[in-house]
Amino acid sequence: MSYVGANITILIAICAVAVVLFLGLFNMMRGGSPNLSQTLMRWRVGLQFVAVVIIMAVLWFRT
Repeated sequence: MSYVGANITILIAICAVAVVLFLGLFNMMRGGSPNLSQTLMRWRVGLQFVAVVIIMAVLWFRT
């Protein structure tokens, strides 16, 4: 994987985490369903795990 491809993959993973985070925060601020907020926060944790794995894999293969 090239440096550009790796950087784009990392950027996509981080953006996915940010989108889910802001959706969860927006839902909580507008007084939405607590179940939806809980589901979105669980998705955020899972996406954070995937993002960290991707970042570590890219760092591992770059060296």
